Amino acid sequence: MQVDTHVHFWKYNKKRDAWITSNMKILQQDYLPQTISQTLKRNDIDGCVAVQVEQAEVETLFLMELSKTYNIIKGIVGWVDLQKENVEERLQYLYENQMIKRWRHIVQSQPNDFLSGKNFQRGIAALQPYNYTYDVLIYHHQLKPALEFISLFPEQKFVIDHCAKPDVSNKKIDEWKSLMLEIAKPPNVYCKLSGLFTEAKWKEWSPNEFYPYLDVVFEAFSTDRLMFGSDWPVILLSGIYVQWKSLLEKYMENFDEEEREKVFGRNAIGFYEL
Repeated sequence: MQVDTHVHFWKYNKKRDAWITSNMKILQQDYLPQTISQTLKRNDIDGCVAVQVEQAEVETLFLMELSKTYNIIKGIVGWVDLQKENVEERLQYLYENQMIKRWRHIVQSQPNDFLSGKNFQRGIAALQPYNYTYDVLIYHHQLKPALEFISLFPEQKFVIDHCAKPDVSNKKIDEWKSLMLEIAKPPNVYCKLSGLFTEAKWKEWSPNEFYPYLDVVFEAFSTDRLMFGSDWPVILLSGIYVQWKSLLEKYMENFDEEEREKVFGRNAIGFYEL
């Protein structure tokens, strides 16, 4: 089974979705499972993981409802307020829905000291009894605090979303590379091969711009801890689905079949318990 580990769904709301600015008009519409189903089929993708966008539990419930109707959704990365005192109670309640595989908070929009907050760390500790993993959404300049944060939870499985968003557009790589090599050392940390198109100059990139960054994450995580993701529909700002999947397939054309199977499905099935 081939799995896309990073897809978003929403019914567009101008007020709620204020992060979708005027230069992102293509995103100012509804994106639902029926919108992507044929794209997944054409690209030989058997299912996807639906990932939260809104910092509200109501969106987690929205994704749960979608998963009841659309079997392309194999799992959900939802949102729950990990800083609330009653986080254990909410996790226990939501645990009843087996489609919710993991959790995420949009840390990229938070100050650099957010990950060191005691309430947030208490919430992360509450995930472990349920075997929940956590998606780490950060920019490259937040890798240092993320490294310190992850070191506190050696038994907690993490995945770095979008390769920690390196500065592809300015071809900066050195500091990001050293920190990614460091953050990959613990065996409980994985990485998603997603989101790089929108870190390049939108629709002005060439495939070889991404190869140095792919070299780094393949060296750091190996094919044992990398997972394919599209970041659809956000990817549409800079390219289309088949371009990203084809680029990764081209990059891996000399890898053996087992390694390709890991990256395009098997690792996701294990990590998210799909």
